[in-house]
Amino acid sequence: MKTKLLIFMSLLFIGFHSCEGSDSEIIFHQSHEPSRANVLFSDAVETDNQLFLTGQIGKDHKKGTLVPGGIEAETKQVIENIIDVLKYHNLSLDQVVKCTVILKDINDFKAFNSVYSQYFTKKPARTTFAAAGLAGGASIEIDVIAAK
Repeated sequence: MKTKLLIFMSLLFIGFHSCEGSDSEIIFHQSHEPSRANVLFSDAVETDNQLFLTGQIGKDHKKGTLVPGGIEAETKQVIENIIDVLKYHNLSLDQVVKCTVILKDINDFKAFNSVYSQYFTKKPARTTFAAAGLAGGASIEIDVIAAK
């Protein structure tokens, strides 16, 4: 009985001991884009082996305006913005495991999806919904989670 109790206590100690050091470091990354240096949020947040990107809209960051051309043009710009952030962190779209897509108009779903499917060939998990309005007058916003 003593042996079983000692084994149990040892396993219990090992379990508690392994949990002690499990606090993950969280890194809040500023944007690599000079025009976004003073925004009130992180461009990406890193913890363990994951990178959480802030939502991107179809804004050309060099010009400071939404790209013209409607939902397809904005979708392409959104994904190019995501690619830029991922590349800055030595990642690619192939490492994206989850996308959240917000459309201003759910009727744009088919047009958005035709562009999206050209880029996300690994088919990460995805949630898509519509909202009454998006920041900057955008038609679409996408945020992603990537595995490092």
